[in-house]
Amino acid sequence: MPLTLLYFLLFPFFFSTTATSSATLPPSSSSYPLGFSYHIDCGSSTNSTDIFNTTWLSDRFFTGGATSIVSEPLRFNHPHEKNLRFFPISSGKKNCYSLPSPSHRFFLRTFVVYDNYDGKSHPPSFDVSVQGTVVFSWRTPWPNSVARDGAYSDLIASFPSSDTAALVCFYSFATDPPVISSIEFFAVDPNSYDASSTGNSSVILVNYGRISCGSNQWGPGFTNDVDRFGRSWQSDSDFRTRKSNKIAELSTRSDVSGTDQKPNYFPAKLYQTAVTTDEENGSVLEYELSVDAKLDYLIWLHFAEIETRIRKVGERVFDVFINGENLTRIDIYKQVGGFAAFTWHHTVKNLSSSVLKVKLVGVVGAPLICGIENYALVPTDPSTVPQQVIAMKALKDSLRVPERMGWNGDPCAPTNWDAWEGVTCRMSKDKTALVISQIDLGSQGLKGFISDQISLLPDLVSLNLSSNSLVGEIPSGLGQRSLTQLDLSNNQLTGSIPDSIASSSLQLVLLNGNLLEGRVPEELYSIGVHGGAIDLSGNKGLCGVPSLAACPMFWENGRLSIPGKIAIGLSCLFVFCVVVLLVFIFIRRRRNDYDFALPHELTALAAKRNRYQRQKSLMVLEMESQHAKGPSPFSTQ
Repeated sequence: MPLTLLYFLLFPFFFSTTATSSATLPPSSSSYPLGFSYHIDCGSSTNSTDIFNTTWLSDRFFTGGATSIVSEPLRFNHPHEKNLRFFPISSGKKNCYSLPSPSHRFFLRTFVVYDNYDGKSHPPSFDVSVQGTVVFSWRTPWPNSVARDGAYSDLIASFPSSDTAALVCFYSFATDPPVISSIEFFAVDPNSYDASSTGNSSVILVNYGRISCGSNQWGPGFTNDVDRFGRSWQSDSDFRTRKSNKIAELSTRSDVSGTDQKPNYFPAKLYQTAVTTDEENGSVLEYELSVDAKLDYLIWLHFAEIETRIRKVGERVFDVFINGENLTRIDIYKQVGGFAAFTWHHTVKNLSSSVLKVKLVGVVGAPLICGIENYALVPTDPSTVPQQVIAMKALKDSLRVPERMGWNGDPCAPTNWDAWEGVTCRMSKDKTALVISQIDLGSQGLKGFISDQISLLPDLVSLNLSSNSLVGEIPSGLGQRSLTQLDLSNNQLTGSIPDSIASSSLQLVLLNGNLLEGRVPEELYSIGVHGGAIDLSGNKGLCGVPSLAACPMFWENGRLSIPGKIAIGLSCLFVFCVVVLLVFIFIRRRRNDYDFALPHELTALAAKRNRYQRQKSLMVLEMESQHAKGPSPFSTQ
């Protein structure tokens, strides 16, 4: 794609992640003020403050790479232009900066420089994306001035609430290492640049030219001049064509009303300089901006009547042509009066050429203009479903995916890049997002485990993690109805085969060469019976299906089986009942002994009666004894 100038040069093209520094983070999402910014000096190990009192943070939020400095640092005016981070192929083809950010609209500016830092005299070819959309493209050979001095690029983008970080990613071509020298981030008004009509989060505004007429380069980072959004404005002199009449530059120190107001907060200095022509009626001011065909462009024109001789309506009237089409007639004084800011914007649809021409033709008097902005409306590419991004990042950590594979940023986006190595994506059924359909990481030297978060991949059709050194159990969440092929062979997986993976959709199941144990679900084994393929060999602990040992009655999967648990439960219940019965009998017997014992009074009465009976019996025996000895002497014959 062609290049346009900004400062040294501006590249307005089709442009996680763990922080490597513990330095101060930006404010929380609820405390982002308008104009809040932070600035990262890529490649620097320390914080610094520049001549404009801007604090530059040490390098952070990157996923990999290494640091270096340009070959001739004394040629650069600012410290952040001398350092850089580069991403060799050992870091993977895709690397990112994950910038903490809430749901908001931001202005982002990058500075890229090569300056033969590696001594190879070969500037790299790479793409840069923001939130999964390619916005800048760098292709070798770079123009000498760019390779030597570097280039600034900027854009405005809105990040939806589902995002927890703004991703700025770099994708290398062949073995070229992408480079980045600085990243700046500014919070801007959510409604800026007619966000509601241009699509807000559905488009990214990529700068293809931001010029201030009648002045030199100025703005944050380049002068002490203020711009709340961090925008820098360059001189218009390089964009004027020869068709323009003799130029007259105007400037004023008087206040201009209507500046620095929401939602765009255009700075007052923009309207204090202007250009016009020395000729009157029919005079022409023409600008040419390099662009890319097949895109839509948002043009903003800035005006202020700062010439004191214009004092009434109709004294300066001119037509505005864009690529030869007469779009509007402007009388600045009629619109806002003197010394007041006036803006007009227009969207050019599906531009067919590589040059965008803005021409002002005087109708009454000479035309006048203070500034021009041109933004490509780059449609945002679909990104991966957020839940599936969470799952893939969890798998990256649990599987210990090596850095060389470049598992950084969005797993599937941008769509014109390759997905993460070993990952295949497709469009969702509703065509609004990307989903993970295949993961193929066989023989990659993985030594981790399979995260339970894999259950968040409901569109997964094929999973191959064979011939690694994975440990742990097969997660029960690996039971997606979409799954048709599962290869976990030749690892060190332990535990049982979960019933959840016995999906009716599975056609290939390879679990051989592991340390699995326990009963094999019959539904899983039936896959082989119904024409599919299944291999469970090499797992000495598996049992319960033909070709495998029978499972013990009361022992299964390294633990008690369900029948064993039932038997033990019934036995415990029986013992409990017996114990309860014995206790009941014991208590009942004690109660019976007490209830049938005679009271003390009855016992005493019975004793007395017994003594009486014994005495009476003795008297009877004594009388009978006396009667047997003979008649009494006192008895009569």
